Amino acid sequence: MRDQAERLRELVNSQNQKGNPHKARIIAVTSGKGGVGKTNLSVNLSICLSKMGQNVTLIDTDLGLANIDLMLGIIPQYHLGHVFSGEQELADVIMDGPAGVKIIAGGSGLQVLADLSSWQLDSCINRLITLEENNDFIIFDTGAGISNKVVRFLLAAEEIIVVTIPEPTSIADAYGVIKIISKDNPNAKIYVAVNMVRNDEEGEQVVERLQMVAEKFLHFPLEPLGYIQYDSNVPKAVKQQQPFSLTHPNSKASQSIKQMAQYLLALPQHPSRGLTSFFHKLFSW
Repeated sequence: MRDQAERLRELVNSQNQKGNPHKARIIAVTSGKGGVGKTNLSVNLSICLSKMGQNVTLIDTDLGLANIDLMLGIIPQYHLGHVFSGEQELADVIMDGPAGVKIIAGGSGLQVLADLSSWQLDSCINRLITLEENNDFIIFDTGAGISNKVVRFLLAAEEIIVVTIPEPTSIADAYGVIKIISKDNPNAKIYVAVNMVRNDEEGEQVVERLQMVAEKFLHFPLEPLGYIQYDSNVPKAVKQQQPFSLTHPNSKASQSIKQMAQYLLALPQHPSRGLTSFFHKLFSW
């Protein structure tokens, strides 16, 4: 791992010296517990950004329960682990998703990476860097909770969306995730998205509560991304294995996701260090 870390530092310095002006925004989507709609948000947010003219790649890094392919009704032949192992080229694992979004299945990618030699790591990282040339956003759908595999992605990301629902256990678990990020990735920008709210007021209360405790105990600012009202069209779309933002574009949930995408695009340019730096941080941990 020491050889890997040294090689990754060399790659970061090399990329910085090249002065590549285009660096995709890297956003990790996570939650303190499962069942709060994290993957649904990742998929539909990616679609909305794409429909707004952004080039988006969505990568499933929920290595234990990867389900983006199930949600979209697609069957991946290859996954990210095949790129890391050298079995397939990057172009072979990228699938065409809805509305122009590119999809990469996660598989066992992280475990494979841990066993690579320095030259193998060099090769696969250089291939992955090409994602940056063709994307405005690279969105990682991580697992839920605070396992080591999930936390490593959160500590490497520059922008993080924490998804919760208005239930005490979910809010408490979301705070647990925020606490870890604030300690070990203090420069990250954390957005809070509240799903399945009865009305905007309920969503505002959840965000205000999290903002208050994060400011008081962690001295860490949180940014509200928005609220998604409970919408019966969402479970219908899930059963159909279709994104609700496409099957029901005028629904409350779809309009909420659209507003989140607009909010992200309207923010002042958040400086991105790029994918090389992301992978360096990911494996330094």
